[in-house]
Amino acid sequence: MNTAVNRTPAAVRAPARLGRFVLRMFRPQIYVTYGVLWTVTLEGTAGEISKTAAPWTPTWATAVRAASVVLALLFVRMADEQKDLDHDRRHNPDRPLVTGAITVAELRGAMVLITVLVVALNALVSALSVLLILLGLAYTLFLAVLERRFPRLGENLVAGLLVSYPVQLLLSVYLYVSLLTGGGIDADWRAVPLLAMFACAFLQFEFARKTEWRQDPQARLYSQVFGPRGSASISLALAVGAVVLGLALLGRAGLLPAAALVFPALGAWRFLLRKRPSGLMLPAMGFVLFFNLLCFYGSTALAIGR
Repeated sequence: MNTAVNRTPAAVRAPARLGRFVLRMFRPQIYVTYGVLWTVTLEGTAGEISKTAAPWTPTWATAVRAASVVLALLFVRMADEQKDLDHDRRHNPDRPLVTGAITVAELRGAMVLITVLVVALNALVSALSVLLILLGLAYTLFLAVLERRFPRLGENLVAGLLVSYPVQLLLSVYLYVSLLTGGGIDADWRAVPLLAMFACAFLQFEFARKTEWRQDPQARLYSQVFGPRGSASISLALAVGAVVLGLALLGRAGLLPAAALVFPALGAWRFLLRKRPSGLMLPAMGFVLFFNLLCFYGSTALAIGR
């Protein structure tokens, strides 16, 4: 009887603790917006370049894919929190796992729930959708095992990026192939530059958020590897690459998302000329959001005009 009584408060507290974790480490206004924009932009642009008979329109399957992407991003965030626990104990003592605001068991339980949920949702779309979304989640877990087996991999930023980036690529492939198998588009070789466009947009933010003037070997910054100017230049070049690919895919409609370049250009000016300590991250975030939004608007406008 006492055991049952003792378990009840923990069962009641766990959802609240998870909710606080999500609000702090996975801000919905950013990640949910990003996940939904990523989904509808990729689908809308893929629909336009495939030149199907009917213009692309969002469906219930679009909602499933958007929810799956957001849940997969949360799964990755929870896995990263556990993977980085030893490092955070030394350098980030205020992180939820370190302070005890959440436990490893609670995070793993939530990850199991996410897995069940995305399988159930994608079973409504196609078996291949289930397989691909599970592949993205499985690769996330594989990374954790890989870094435990080879600790230096986590210490080498460039090597770490090369092995961790496929998670984002797998999610883009999931979105495209799920849309393809659902009959929403026809297969087209331009899927390759389409996925590359999203890769560039994502990676420019990845470099921007880890580029600073300060020298701190424990901070895991790309600017420690390439130098502040080199890392900032890579971020800007990736943004330009995303815009060039958008122009190649959308033609004149790609001029609209090209306007989003004002964000990384402003960030580069603030960082390189004004020497702001970390002036790249917010403009890079603005580029990702507005570039996706304007690509979606441009592809939709093309579809309506056909």
